[in-house]
Amino acid sequence: MKSLNTLMGKMAAVALFSLPMVTFAQQPTINNLRAYDKSGINQFETKKDADTKFDGLKVRIGAGFTQQFQSLSHENAGQPAAGAVKLYPRLAPGFNVAQANLYTDVQLADGIALNLTTYLSAKHHNESWVKGGYLQMDKIPFKGAIWDKLSSVMTIKAGHMEINYGDQHFRRTDGGHALYNPFIENYIMDAFATEIGAEAYVKKNDVVAMIALSNGLINGGVQKPLMPGSTTETAKRAPSVYGKLAYDKTLAEKTRVRVAGSFYANQNSGRSTLYGGDRTGSNYWFVLEPETATATANAFSGRVNPGFTNQITALQFNLFAKVQGLEFFGTFENAKGGTNAEKVAKLDKRSANQIATDLIYRIGQKENVFLGLRYNVVNGQMIATKADKQKIDRVAFAGGWFITDNVLLKGEYVKQKYTDYPTGNILNGGKFDGIVIEAIVGF
Repeated sequence: MKSLNTLMGKMAAVALFSLPMVTFAQQPTINNLRAYDKSGINQFETKKDADTKFDGLKVRIGAGFTQQFQSLSHENAGQPAAGAVKLYPRLAPGFNVAQANLYTDVQLADGIALNLTTYLSAKHHNESWVKGGYLQMDKIPFKGAIWDKLSSVMTIKAGHMEINYGDQHFRRTDGGHALYNPFIENYIMDAFATEIGAEAYVKKNDVVAMIALSNGLINGGVQKPLMPGSTTETAKRAPSVYGKLAYDKTLAEKTRVRVAGSFYANQNSGRSTLYGGDRTGSNYWFVLEPETATATANAFSGRVNPGFTNQITALQFNLFAKVQGLEFFGTFENAKGGTNAEKVAKLDKRSANQIATDLIYRIGQKENVFLGLRYNVVNGQMIATKADKQKIDRVAFAGGWFITDNVLLKGEYVKQKYTDYPTGNILNGGKFDGIVIEAIVGF
Protein backbone atom coordinates (compact mmCIF):
# COMPACT_ATOMS: atom_id res chain seq x y z
CA MET A 1 0.00 0.00 0.00
CA LYS A 2 2.84 2.39 0.89
CA SER A 3 4.65 1.85 -2.41
CA LEU A 4 1.38 2.30 -4.35
CA ASN A 5 0.60 5.53 -2.56
CA THR A 6 4.13 6.84 -3.10
CA LEU A 7 3.91 6.04 -6.82
CA MET A 8 0.50 7.71 -7.13
CA GLY A 9 1.82 10.75 -5.28
CA LYS A 10 4.74 11.06 -7.69
CA MET A 11 2.38 10.68 -10.67
CA ALA A 12 0.14 13.42 -9.25
CA ALA A 13 3.14 15.72 -8.80
CA VAL A 14 4.28 15.06 -12.39
CA ALA A 15 0.75 15.78 -13.62
CA LEU A 16 0.67 19.03 -11.66
CA PHE A 17 3.83 20.40 -13.27
CA SER A 18 2.92 19.03 -16.71
CA LEU A 19 -0.35 20.97 -17.02
CA PRO A 20 -0.40 24.03 -19.27
CA MET A 21 0.13 27.30 -17.42
CA VAL A 22 -3.33 28.46 -18.49
CA THR A 23 -4.73 26.04 -15.87
CA PHE A 24 -3.24 28.19 -13.13
CA ALA A 25 -4.13 31.49 -14.77
CA GLN A 26 -7.85 30.74 -14.57
CA GLN A 27 -9.09 27.72 -12.66
CA PRO A 28 -11.99 25.88 -14.33
CA THR A 29 -15.33 25.64 -12.57
CA ILE A 30 -16.24 22.27 -11.04
CA ASN A 31 -19.95 21.96 -10.27
CA ASN A 32 -20.90 22.07 -6.59
CA LEU A 33 -17.28 22.02 -5.39
CA ARG A 34 -16.55 23.29 -1.90
CA ALA A 35 -13.92 25.99 -2.37
CA TYR A 36 -10.51 25.40 -0.77
CA ASP A 37 -10.11 29.10 0.07
CA LYS A 38 -11.88 31.41 2.53
CA SER A 39 -15.19 31.13 0.65
CA GLY A 40 -15.42 27.45 1.69
CA ILE A 41 -15.64 28.28 5.39
CA ASN A 42 -18.90 27.27 7.10
CA GLN A 43 -19.97 25.14 4.17
CA PHE A 44 -21.04 21.64 5.11
CA GLU A 45 -22.44 19.27 2.48
CA THR A 46 -21.82 20.53 -1.05
CA LYS A 47 -24.46 22.71 -2.66
CA LYS A 48 -27.15 21.19 -4.81
CA ASP A 49 -27.18 23.07 -8.10
CA ALA A 50 -28.71 20.81 -10.73
CA ASP A 51 -29.09 23.62 -13.27
CA THR A 52 -25.61 23.22 -14.77
CA LYS A 53 -24.27 22.89 -18.30
CA PHE A 54 -21.44 20.63 -19.44
CA ASP A 55 -19.08 21.95 -22.10
CA GLY A 56 -16.30 19.39 -21.92
CA LEU A 57 -14.01 17.66 -19.44
CA LYS A 58 -12.28 20.04 -17.02
CA VAL A 59 -9.44 19.48 -14.55
CA ARG A 60 -8.84 21.72 -11.54
CA ILE A 61 -5.69 21.52 -9.42
CA GLY A 62 -5.75 22.82 -5.84
CA ALA A 63 -3.51 22.59 -2.81
CA GLY A 64 -3.18 23.31 0.88
CA PHE A 65 0.07 24.20 2.66
CA THR A 66 0.80 24.82 6.34
CA GLN A 67 3.85 25.86 8.32
CA GLN A 68 3.79 25.98 12.12
CA PHE A 69 5.87 27.48 14.91
CA GLN A 70 5.32 25.75 18.26
CA SER A 71 6.24 26.74 21.80
CA LEU A 72 4.62 24.22 24.14
CA SER A 73 5.64 22.81 27.51
CA HIS A 74 4.34 19.69 29.24
CA GLU A 75 4.49 17.80 32.52
CA ASN A 76 2.84 14.90 34.32
CA ALA A 77 2.63 13.48 37.83
CA GLY A 78 5.94 11.67 37.44
CA GLN A 79 6.47 7.98 36.95
CA PRO A 80 7.08 6.33 40.32
CA ALA A 81 6.51 2.82 39.01
CA ALA A 82 9.73 0.93 38.30
CA GLY A 83 10.50 0.73 34.59
CA ALA A 84 7.76 3.21 33.65
CA VAL A 85 8.15 5.24 30.48
CA LYS A 86 9.60 8.74 30.96
CA LEU A 87 8.16 11.89 29.45
CA TYR A 88 9.69 13.33 26.27
CA PRO A 89 12.40 15.68 27.64
CA ARG A 90 13.41 17.75 24.61
CA LEU A 91 10.50 20.12 23.92
CA ALA A 92 11.71 23.56 22.85
CA PRO A 93 10.35 26.39 20.68
CA GLY A 94 10.80 25.74 16.97
CA PHE A 95 9.24 25.07 13.58
CA ASN A 96 7.32 21.89 12.81
CA VAL A 97 7.69 20.10 9.47
CA ALA A 98 5.54 21.75 6.79
CA GLN A 99 2.55 19.81 5.49
CA ALA A 100 1.03 19.83 2.01
CA ASN A 101 -2.08 18.46 0.26
CA LEU A 102 -2.77 18.14 -3.45
CA TYR A 103 -6.35 18.28 -4.78
CA THR A 104 -7.36 17.07 -8.23
CA ASP A 105 -11.00 17.75 -9.16
CA VAL A 106 -12.37 16.71 -12.53
CA GLN A 107 -15.69 17.55 -14.19
CA LEU A 108 -16.28 14.28 -16.06
CA ALA A 109 -19.77 14.86 -17.39
CA ASP A 110 -22.89 16.92 -16.76
CA GLY A 111 -23.43 16.76 -13.00
CA ILE A 112 -20.68 14.14 -12.47
CA ALA A 113 -17.37 15.09 -10.82
CA LEU A 114 -14.32 13.23 -9.49
CA ASN A 115 -12.09 14.14 -6.55
CA LEU A 116 -8.63 12.75 -5.73
CA THR A 117 -6.80 13.98 -2.62
CA THR A 118 -3.12 13.27 -2.01
CA TYR A 119 -1.09 14.05 1.10
CA LEU A 120 2.24 15.21 -0.31
CA SER A 121 3.81 15.66 3.12
CA ALA A 122 2.36 15.07 6.58
CA LYS A 123 3.47 14.48 10.15
CA HIS A 124 2.40 10.83 10.27
CA HIS A 125 3.29 10.03 6.64
CA ASN A 126 5.98 12.39 5.40
CA GLU A 127 6.03 10.62 2.04
CA SER A 128 3.31 11.09 -0.60
CA TRP A 129 0.17 9.22 0.43
CA VAL A 130 -3.25 9.05 -1.21
CA LYS A 131 -6.01 10.06 1.18
CA GLY A 132 -8.78 8.84 -1.13
CA GLY A 133 -11.07 9.71 -3.98
CA TYR A 134 -14.74 9.65 -4.86
CA LEU A 135 -17.25 10.14 -7.65
CA GLN A 136 -20.06 12.61 -7.00
CA MET A 137 -23.23 12.50 -9.07
CA ASP A 138 -25.54 15.48 -8.78
CA LYS A 139 -27.34 14.37 -11.94
CA ILE A 140 -28.41 10.77 -12.51
CA PRO A 141 -27.18 9.82 -16.02
CA PHE A 142 -30.49 8.46 -17.32
CA LYS A 143 -33.09 10.16 -19.49
CA GLY A 144 -36.70 10.55 -18.48
CA ALA A 145 -38.96 12.71 -16.35
CA ILE A 146 -38.58 10.53 -13.24
CA TRP A 147 -34.76 10.70 -13.41
CA ASP A 148 -34.89 14.48 -13.86
CA LYS A 149 -37.09 14.75 -10.80
CA LEU A 150 -34.73 12.57 -8.74
CA SER A 151 -31.71 14.52 -9.96
CA SER A 152 -33.28 17.74 -8.71
CA VAL A 153 -33.01 16.53 -5.09
CA MET A 154 -30.57 13.58 -4.99
CA THR A 155 -26.78 13.42 -4.78
CA ILE A 156 -24.75 10.21 -4.72
CA LYS A 157 -21.13 9.94 -3.57
CA ALA A 158 -19.14 6.71 -3.90
CA GLY A 159 -15.50 5.83 -3.45
CA HIS A 160 -12.76 5.45 -0.84
CA MET A 161 -13.48 8.73 0.89
CA GLU A 162 -13.87 10.80 4.03
CA ILE A 163 -17.16 9.66 5.51
CA ASN A 164 -19.81 12.23 6.41
CA TYR A 165 -20.30 11.48 10.10
CA GLY A 166 -20.97 14.57 12.20
CA ASP A 167 -20.50 18.20 11.25
CA GLN A 168 -17.18 18.79 13.01
CA HIS A 169 -15.18 17.11 10.22
CA PHE A 170 -16.15 20.01 7.92
CA ARG A 171 -14.27 22.39 10.25
CA ARG A 172 -11.18 20.31 11.05
CA THR A 173 -7.60 20.62 9.88
CA ASP A 174 -6.70 17.94 7.33
CA GLY A 175 -2.93 17.71 6.91
CA GLY A 176 -1.81 20.68 4.85
CA HIS A 177 -5.32 22.11 4.57
CA ALA A 178 -5.97 24.13 7.73
CA LEU A 179 -7.91 27.07 6.34
CA TYR A 180 -11.42 25.97 7.46
CA ASN A 181 -10.35 25.54 11.10
CA PRO A 182 -10.24 28.73 13.22
CA PHE A 183 -8.09 26.86 15.75
CA ILE A 184 -4.80 24.99 15.43
CA GLU A 185 -5.94 21.49 16.34
CA ASN A 186 -9.04 19.31 15.97
CA TYR A 187 -11.14 17.84 18.76
CA ILE A 188 -9.58 15.72 21.51
CA MET A 189 -11.63 12.75 20.26
CA ASP A 190 -11.27 13.38 16.53
CA ALA A 191 -14.01 11.62 14.52
CA PHE A 192 -12.54 11.20 11.05
CA ALA A 193 -12.19 8.16 8.81
CA THR A 194 -11.74 7.24 5.17
CA GLU A 195 -13.69 4.13 4.18
CA ILE A 196 -14.93 2.45 1.00
CA GLY A 197 -18.61 3.13 0.61
CA ALA A 198 -21.48 5.10 -0.88
CA GLU A 199 -23.62 7.95 0.45
CA ALA A 200 -27.08 8.84 -0.86
CA TYR A 201 -28.39 12.36 -0.17
CA VAL A 202 -31.72 14.08 -0.49
CA LYS A 203 -31.32 17.87 -0.51
CA LYS A 204 -34.55 19.84 -0.65
CA ASN A 205 -35.17 23.39 0.52
CA ASP A 206 -33.35 23.66 3.88
CA VAL A 207 -33.18 19.94 4.72
CA VAL A 208 -30.37 17.47 4.05
CA ALA A 209 -30.90 13.74 4.68
CA MET A 210 -28.23 11.12 4.08
CA ILE A 211 -27.94 7.35 4.48
CA ALA A 212 -24.74 5.45 3.75
CA LEU A 213 -23.03 2.08 3.80
CA SER A 214 -19.27 1.45 4.00
CA ASN A 215 -16.84 -1.41 4.54
CA GLY A 216 -16.02 -0.05 8.02
CA LEU A 217 -12.24 -0.20 7.44
CA ILE A 218 -9.55 2.31 6.56
CA ASN A 219 -8.34 -0.18 3.90
CA GLY A 220 -9.97 -2.88 1.85
CA GLY A 221 -10.15 -6.44 3.12
CA VAL A 222 -10.62 -9.68 1.21
CA GLN A 223 -8.83 -12.04 3.58
CA LYS A 224 -10.71 -14.83 5.31
CA PRO A 225 -11.58 -13.83 8.89
CA LEU A 226 -9.40 -15.24 11.67
CA MET A 227 -11.56 -15.14 14.76
CA PRO A 228 -11.16 -15.05 17.68
CA GLY A 229 -8.07 -13.08 18.62
CA SER A 230 -7.41 -11.09 15.46
CA THR A 231 -7.30 -7.31 15.67
CA THR A 232 -6.60 -6.61 12.01
CA GLU A 233 -8.73 -6.38 8.88
CA THR A 234 -8.74 -10.19 8.74
CA ALA A 235 -11.05 -10.34 11.76
CA LYS A 236 -14.71 -11.10 11.23
CA ARG A 237 -16.17 -7.98 9.72
CA ALA A 238 -19.47 -6.35 8.84
CA PRO A 239 -20.33 -3.16 6.96
CA SER A 240 -20.85 0.13 8.75
CA VAL A 241 -24.13 1.97 8.49
CA TYR A 242 -24.21 5.72 9.06
CA GLY A 243 -26.46 8.64 8.33
CA LYS A 244 -27.30 12.28 8.94
CA LEU A 245 -30.29 14.62 9.12
CA ALA A 246 -29.70 18.38 9.03
CA TYR A 247 -31.74 21.57 8.85
CA ASP A 248 -29.85 24.61 7.57
CA LYS A 249 -31.76 27.89 7.35
CA THR A 250 -30.72 31.41 6.45
CA LEU A 251 -33.12 33.54 8.49
CA ALA A 252 -31.89 36.91 7.30
CA GLU A 253 -29.07 38.38 5.25
CA LYS A 254 -26.47 37.70 7.97
CA THR A 255 -28.32 35.26 10.23
CA ARG A 256 -28.08 31.51 9.80
CA VAL A 257 -28.89 28.43 11.91
CA ARG A 258 -28.02 24.78 11.28
CA VAL A 259 -28.98 21.79 13.43
CA ALA A 260 -27.65 18.32 12.57
CA GLY A 261 -27.67 14.81 14.00
CA SER A 262 -25.52 11.87 12.84
CA PHE A 263 -25.02 8.23 13.70
CA TYR A 264 -22.44 5.55 12.89
CA ALA A 265 -22.72 1.86 13.78
CA ASN A 266 -20.70 -1.32 13.29
CA GLN A 267 -20.90 -4.28 15.66
CA ASN A 268 -18.30 -6.49 13.98
CA SER A 269 -15.50 -4.42 12.48
CA GLY A 270 -12.08 -5.85 11.77
CA ARG A 271 -10.46 -2.57 12.77
CA SER A 272 -12.69 0.49 13.01
CA THR A 273 -10.74 3.76 12.84
CA LEU A 274 -13.53 6.28 13.40
CA TYR A 275 -11.40 7.95 16.10
CA GLY A 276 -8.04 7.01 14.64
CA GLY A 277 -8.38 7.31 10.87
CA ASP A 278 -6.31 10.47 10.33
CA ARG A 279 -3.13 9.60 8.44
CA THR A 280 -1.66 13.10 8.78
CA GLY A 281 -1.36 13.48 12.55
CA SER A 282 -2.26 16.12 15.12
CA ASN A 283 -1.01 19.69 15.18
CA TYR A 284 0.63 19.59 18.61
CA TRP A 285 4.02 17.88 18.44
CA PHE A 286 5.51 15.57 21.12
CA VAL A 287 3.38 16.76 24.07
CA LEU A 288 2.76 14.02 26.67
CA GLU A 289 4.79 11.52 24.61
CA PRO A 290 7.54 9.15 25.82
CA GLU A 291 11.22 10.09 25.67
CA THR A 292 11.76 7.80 22.66
CA ALA A 293 8.96 9.42 20.62
CA THR A 294 9.28 10.15 16.92
CA ALA A 295 6.98 12.31 14.78
CA THR A 296 5.72 9.41 12.67
CA ALA A 297 5.31 6.85 15.47
CA ASN A 298 3.78 9.31 17.96
CA ALA A 299 1.82 11.42 15.51
CA PHE A 300 -1.37 12.12 17.48
CA SER A 301 -0.21 14.13 20.49
CA GLY A 302 -3.06 15.90 22.25
CA ARG A 303 -5.74 13.52 20.95
CA VAL A 304 -7.22 10.52 22.72
CA ASN A 305 -8.56 7.48 20.87
CA PRO A 306 -11.03 5.39 22.93
CA GLY A 307 -10.10 2.28 20.92
CA PHE A 308 -13.58 1.18 19.84
CA THR A 309 -12.01 -0.91 17.09
CA ASN A 310 -14.34 -3.92 16.97
CA GLN A 311 -17.71 -2.66 18.14
CA ILE A 312 -18.83 0.93 17.87
CA THR A 313 -22.03 2.96 18.03
CA ALA A 314 -21.58 6.72 17.84
CA LEU A 315 -23.98 9.66 17.87
CA GLN A 316 -23.08 13.28 17.22
CA PHE A 317 -25.31 16.34 17.48
CA ASN A 318 -24.24 19.76 16.22
CA LEU A 319 -25.56 23.29 16.40
CA PHE A 320 -24.21 26.09 14.21
CA ALA A 321 -25.45 29.66 14.49
CA LYS A 322 -24.16 32.85 12.92
CA VAL A 323 -25.46 36.36 13.51
CA GLN A 324 -23.52 39.11 11.76
CA GLY A 325 -19.88 38.37 12.68
CA LEU A 326 -20.65 36.28 15.77
CA GLU A 327 -20.49 32.54 15.22
CA PHE A 328 -21.23 29.55 17.50
CA PHE A 329 -20.53 25.90 16.79
CA GLY A 330 -21.38 23.26 19.38
CA THR A 331 -20.99 19.49 19.51
CA PHE A 332 -22.28 16.76 21.78
CA GLU A 333 -21.07 13.24 21.04
CA ASN A 334 -21.59 9.85 22.64
CA ALA A 335 -19.73 6.72 21.57
CA LYS A 336 -19.87 3.15 22.86
CA GLY A 337 -17.85 0.09 21.91
CA GLY A 338 -14.76 -1.97 22.56
CA THR A 339 -11.90 -3.96 21.16
CA ASN A 340 -11.98 -7.49 19.84
CA ALA A 341 -10.21 -8.69 23.00
CA GLU A 342 -12.93 -7.11 25.15
CA LYS A 343 -15.60 -8.79 23.03
CA VAL A 344 -13.92 -12.21 23.33
CA ALA A 345 -13.66 -11.71 27.10
CA LYS A 346 -17.37 -10.76 27.15
CA LEU A 347 -16.71 -7.44 28.85
CA ASP A 348 -19.30 -4.68 28.83
CA LYS A 349 -18.98 -2.01 26.18
CA ARG A 350 -17.15 1.12 27.28
CA SER A 351 -18.52 4.60 26.61
CA ALA A 352 -17.22 8.12 26.15
CA ASN A 353 -18.89 11.52 25.91
CA GLN A 354 -17.49 14.62 24.23
CA ILE A 355 -18.65 18.23 24.41
CA ALA A 356 -17.11 21.06 22.41
CA THR A 357 -18.10 24.70 21.98
CA ASP A 358 -16.53 27.19 19.58
CA LEU A 359 -17.28 30.90 19.85
CA ILE A 360 -15.88 32.93 16.94
CA TYR A 361 -16.13 36.64 16.23
CA ARG A 362 -15.26 37.64 12.67
CA ILE A 363 -14.37 41.31 12.32
CA GLY A 364 -14.85 43.70 9.43
CA GLN A 365 -17.07 43.86 6.36
CA LYS A 366 -15.14 41.02 4.70
CA GLU A 367 -14.55 39.19 8.02
CA ASN A 368 -10.83 38.97 7.32
CA VAL A 369 -9.91 39.04 11.04
CA PHE A 370 -11.29 36.72 13.71
CA LEU A 371 -10.98 35.87 17.40
CA GLY A 372 -12.00 32.51 18.85
CA LEU A 373 -12.54 30.63 22.10
CA ARG A 374 -12.92 26.84 22.32
CA TYR A 375 -13.72 24.56 25.23
CA ASN A 376 -13.48 20.80 24.59
CA VAL A 377 -13.93 18.06 27.20
CA VAL A 378 -14.04 14.26 27.00
CA ASN A 379 -15.30 12.03 29.82
CA GLY A 380 -15.32 8.25 29.62
CA GLN A 381 -13.67 4.87 29.78
CA MET A 382 -10.78 5.66 27.46
CA ILE A 383 -8.56 2.68 28.37
CA ALA A 384 -9.41 -0.82 27.06
CA THR A 385 -10.47 -3.33 29.77
CA LYS A 386 -10.63 -0.53 32.38
CA ALA A 387 -13.97 0.21 34.04
CA ASP A 388 -12.89 3.54 35.58
CA LYS A 389 -13.33 6.83 33.73
CA GLN A 390 -10.85 9.46 32.64
CA LYS A 391 -11.28 13.14 31.79
CA ILE A 392 -9.45 15.33 29.30
CA ASP A 393 -10.27 19.01 28.89
CA ARG A 394 -8.86 21.77 26.69
CA VAL A 395 -9.24 25.53 26.54
CA ALA A 396 -7.94 27.34 23.46
CA PHE A 397 -7.84 31.04 22.54
CA ALA A 398 -7.23 31.78 18.86
CA GLY A 399 -6.94 34.66 16.46
CA GLY A 400 -6.41 34.91 12.73
CA TRP A 401 -5.96 37.25 9.77
CA PHE A 402 -6.86 36.44 6.18
CA ILE A 403 -4.19 38.35 4.29
CA THR A 404 -6.01 37.28 1.11
CA ASP A 405 -8.78 34.77 0.53
CA ASN A 406 -6.05 32.16 -0.01
CA VAL A 407 -3.56 33.11 2.72
CA LEU A 408 -4.26 32.88 6.46
CA LEU A 409 -2.06 33.58 9.48
CA LYS A 410 -3.46 32.31 12.78
CA GLY A 411 -2.26 31.65 16.29
CA GLU A 412 -3.50 29.90 19.41
CA TYR A 413 -2.84 29.66 23.12
CA VAL A 414 -3.86 26.22 24.42
CA LYS A 415 -4.06 24.58 27.82
CA GLN A 416 -4.98 20.90 28.15
CA LYS A 417 -5.03 18.58 31.15
CA TYR A 418 -5.67 14.89 31.88
CA THR A 419 -7.45 13.61 34.99
CA ASP A 420 -7.89 10.17 36.64
CA TYR A 421 -5.38 8.26 34.52
CA PRO A 422 -3.82 5.39 36.50
CA THR A 423 -0.40 5.59 38.14
CA GLY A 424 2.28 4.51 35.70
CA ASN A 425 0.35 5.79 32.69
CA ILE A 426 2.22 8.60 30.97
CA LEU A 427 -0.97 10.71 30.99
CA ASN A 428 -1.32 10.49 34.78
CA GLY A 429 -1.52 14.09 35.96
CA GLY A 430 -0.59 15.21 32.49
CA LYS A 431 -0.95 18.75 31.18
CA PHE A 432 0.51 20.97 28.51
CA ASP A 433 0.19 24.58 27.48
CA GLY A 434 1.72 27.19 25.21
CA ILE A 435 1.33 28.80 21.82
CA VAL A 436 1.28 27.62 18.21
CA ILE A 437 1.41 29.96 15.20
CA GLU A 438 0.47 28.73 11.75
CA ALA A 439 0.67 30.11 8.21
CA ILE A 440 -1.70 28.55 5.66
CA VAL A 441 -2.21 28.72 1.91
CA GLY A 442 -5.30 27.17 0.27
CA PHE A 443 -6.52 27.34 -3.32
